[in-house]
Amino acid sequence: MNQLREYYERRELLSNLVLRELRSRYKRSALGWTWSLLNPLSSVLIYWVVFGVFLKVKAPIGDPSGQGNFVLFLLCALIPWNFFSNGVTQSIESLVVNAGLIRKVYFPRELLVASTIGGLLVTFLIELGVVITVLLIAGNMVLPWLPIVVLLVILQTLLVLGIGLLLSGANVYFRDVRHFVNLLMPMLFYSTPVVYPISYVPVNWQVAGRSIPLRSIYEMNPLVQLVSAYRALIYDLTFPSIGSLAYIAVWSIGLVLVGQFVFNRLDHRLAEEV
Repeated sequence: MNQLREYYERRELLSNLVLRELRSRYKRSALGWTWSLLNPLSSVLIYWVVFGVFLKVKAPIGDPSGQGNFVLFLLCALIPWNFFSNGVTQSIESLVVNAGLIRKVYFPRELLVASTIGGLLVTFLIELGVVITVLLIAGNMVLPWLPIVVLLVILQTLLVLGIGLLLSGANVYFRDVRHFVNLLMPMLFYSTPVVYPISYVPVNWQVAGRSIPLRSIYEMNPLVQLVSAYRALIYDLTFPSIGSLAYIAVWSIGLVLVGQFVFNRLDHRLAEEV
């Protein structure tokens, strides 16, 4: 509660840091904010060609939406994934890249982590708004589900913030952290149903005569639940299970609490080590 109060008291500083983050992102760029749309669109094009055209991956028919477009199926998961991936990788570096500011003046250092994620959240909301608009044009009546989508965005932001707090302080002391995360991200990407439907994962896997509940293990990944929830809401037009939302909430709140605790333990020497 003390930490939430401090965030609130420093809200003006946080908003200024977020604005600084947004201004610096596309500074001196001819296309500016257009890049926030071109980057995910280029990824969609590549994944559509590789998985949709070459590997013949088929999008499941949305139930009850009846939607079956692979590009829309991909967008519903890729945009949230990009927010997660960029949020984690960039927030880890947020203290190191702002070393000069940390040495000059005292302020809650976690605001640097939060502002990095806040800037990416703005971009994510723009991209998500474009995707929802395209889905509406394609006939998906997403509007009734928007309150749950907002809840999901809040939970995902907490999830990313928790990981950022947990790892950004550690990265100041051990610079290998960012390299490890960069190595881990592609593994996480392909172990999350972004470019393929979850039905492609076998329910059971036979190993040495034993049956392993592969899909149950796979679904323990909170990102699987997160991506599936986004798809359920805006692609299928159905409510994700309460258990799935609760699972995401537990991970999100738990990681914020653990991340803040670890960050507080490392904070006292950040100015010396950064």
